[in-house]
Amino acid sequence: MRNAIQIRVVVGVVFCAAIAVSSQVSKPEALMEMTANRFIDSLTPAQRAGTVFEMNSPERKKWHYFPEAGFKQEYGHDRRGIMFKEMDPKQRHLAYALMASGLSQVGFIKATTVMSVEEIVRVIEADTTGHRDAERYHFTIFGKPAPAGDWAWRVEGHHVALNFTIRDSKVISSSPTFFGANPHEVPVGEHKGMRVLDREEDLARALVNSLNPAQRKKAIFDQAAPEDIVTLATLRAKIDGSPEGIAASQLTAPQREMLMEVIAEYANNLAPALADKRLKQARQTPSDKLFFGWAGKTERPVLRPIVIGKPTVGNRDEQGRYYRIQSPEFLIEYDNTQAYSNHSHSVWRDWKGDFGLDVLAMHHKLFDHRATLARR
Repeated sequence: MRNAIQIRVVVGVVFCAAIAVSSQVSKPEALMEMTANRFIDSLTPAQRAGTVFEMNSPERKKWHYFPEAGFKQEYGHDRRGIMFKEMDPKQRHLAYALMASGLSQVGFIKATTVMSVEEIVRVIEADTTGHRDAERYHFTIFGKPAPAGDWAWRVEGHHVALNFTIRDSKVISSSPTFFGANPHEVPVGEHKGMRVLDREEDLARALVNSLNPAQRKKAIFDQAAPEDIVTLATLRAKIDGSPEGIAASQLTAPQREMLMEVIAEYANNLAPALADKRLKQARQTPSDKLFFGWAGKTERPVLRPIVIGKPTVGNRDEQGRYYRIQSPEFLIEYDNTQAYSNHSHSVWRDWKGDFGLDVLAMHHKLFDHRATLARR
């Protein structure tokens, strides 16, 4: 297991280095188009039929971070797209290159490490059914990657969901972006103590614990965390009611910097040019419109003993840990309640921008309107 994880991380570093060099002269959109076409060209006709779909396919909007069985239960069929386990060595390298085209070096290593943790949980649970499988990550392309027109691509499996939508050589959406970890902190074995989402946890906890009593009263809106991220895998992110928590305008200058550092941890998973857009959006948000809210315990979870061969899901912490960062444009959620707060979920969502739905709808509305005028 250790060798498999080390190989996956080494491969990630090599690809990230290559992409980093290329990105000095290429926009992420150009890299995406190039690597997507190379990946498509490597597929057999049968593989292509199950990997490349029309842009308007309903499959594009069916996303989830559950394992395979959970996805099938939700939608009545398996995930679409070719998996690592179905690829030859050449295709695997090209798949990694496609994934790296949309991510930063940090984001790529995070994604591949999340994938590797699936092998750790397989060993912990002694799973022989295929339910836990580090090679069950699907690559799907929608539309034709080209300089003009609309297309999209996705990488998805348990605890990883990356979605990119491109129109006329411009990324118009890079969300939902989901990373999770089970276990959040590896409790036993060679990798004991490893935390994939360590900074997502530590930076936010440092912020909430920096608050004075009056600030904490505003920031901590519930003594118990929700059972999962509130928006789940919905097509449209939605949280009812007014933003909960404390506004950035009510934080001190150092605390506002701490808040920006948490946001940057999520934004910087993406390729630098895309991350810069997210960070610019956050910095331009009026401080009275940017909220940080916490629910549950504020101390670091304490690992509990585990039993090899037993399921790692369920056993929710009665209080758990949860936070969200909310602006009029985007939402960040983090939740760690399952397995006695040793199973974490994190996501970046755009209220109107997920899957590029609003941008594409406006584009087609304008296009149809112009076509109607032309026929008059």
